[in-house]
Amino acid sequence: MDYSFLCAYAVGMYLSGIIGERLPIRLYLTVGMLTSGLFTCLFGLGYIYNIHNLGFYIFVQVANGLVQTTGWPSVVTCIGNWFGKGRRGLIMGLWNSHTSVGNILGSLIAGYWVSSNWGLSFIVPGLIIAAMGVVCFLFLIEHPNDLKSMYAQNTSPGKRQVPTKSWNGVNGHTEVYLQYKHNKPQSYDTELLLPQDRMLVPVQSVMVVKNESEPSAISFMGALRIPGVIEFSLCLLFAKLVSYTFLFWLPLYITKAAHLDAKKAGDLSTLFDVGGIVGGILAGVVSDKLGKRATTCAVMLLLAAPTLYGFSMISEFGLGPTVGMLLVCGGLVNGPYALITTAVSADLGTHKSLKGNARALSTVTAIIDGTGSVGAALGPLLAGVLSAGGWSRVFYMLMTADFFALLLLLRLVTKELTSTKSRPISAGELKEH
Repeated sequence: MDYSFLCAYAVGMYLSGIIGERLPIRLYLTVGMLTSGLFTCLFGLGYIYNIHNLGFYIFVQVANGLVQTTGWPSVVTCIGNWFGKGRRGLIMGLWNSHTSVGNILGSLIAGYWVSSNWGLSFIVPGLIIAAMGVVCFLFLIEHPNDLKSMYAQNTSPGKRQVPTKSWNGVNGHTEVYLQYKHNKPQSYDTELLLPQDRMLVPVQSVMVVKNESEPSAISFMGALRIPGVIEFSLCLLFAKLVSYTFLFWLPLYITKAAHLDAKKAGDLSTLFDVGGIVGGILAGVVSDKLGKRATTCAVMLLLAAPTLYGFSMISEFGLGPTVGMLLVCGGLVNGPYALITTAVSADLGTHKSLKGNARALSTVTAIIDGTGSVGAALGPLLAGVLSAGGWSRVFYMLMTADFFALLLLLRLVTKELTSTKSRPISAGELKEH
């Protein structure tokens, strides 16, 4: 059943990005979250109504996998719309921690009811995501240009008049803001991150002027031709294979290696995601400073392989070493995975070869994550086959996957290291639409 979900997710992702590029993100994401909540609840209701039909559960899993593909391209596109390249690694690293937090909460919720009423392990998360879908519909703002009517704070006649400054974007977008403090030029990134007393407040309703010749959404083949998309997509296939193998098999492995019950093993496995939060943020910060996304991923992948071998050895020596290695493995395995699916996808979706066409982000993100999801489907399946001959075979498979992920980035790493143009990404770079 897990395999049916992952396969449906991988196949559906390629279509989801193309569809999402042509629909309002807020509506597309809301429908996806509501239907995902519905199918997740249906799976849990199978326990409540004593349904023992395998076909029912496979159908629900396939449907759930398809509708959940609406999520990742939409949210990465939305975040990419709001923040430019200056702090993209840091911002998306912090933002991406929600995936690990979700994994942790999911494990804790499932573990709480797994022995007494496993149906609630699905119904409760289903209700949560449906509720968040409503919140998304009510409050999500897809793009800064959607803020068409913002008003300045009431000012008395005696207050100093604040000068205005015009920002001209590509594709015919023009926005009028006022410089609130010291009349200093500030980047689009800085504007969105300043505290309230440094905020750029509009002097009147923001006028958005759209060019009549709005660029069309990019095609699937056009997205593949963007430099770096194929390499990062295939790299993510192997990186996600490792990450999802841990996600699905780690509790069972801990149960066998550390001799813990299912609930304690599930709780302990969440430390892998805690390490993933730190790894994702660290990867984003380092890649921002160096201006080298591929090199950052390659270094973490290079360190991950021996760490995985160390985990397979140390985890047999007790709880303490297992905790430490789980945190380190989580950081090194999920760091490249997080960076590629967020900042790298956003960078490629706004690549200079697109000549300012912003309608490629969702498609590029879907191609990269869809290819990675193929690895997510294969990893747990291979682990199930190989574990019959001993867990050491599973870890050798994971280390091999890490090696292939590293190998696929070598051309981009070489290009980054030899390019005279490679430099740290300045926080002063303007937002690219």
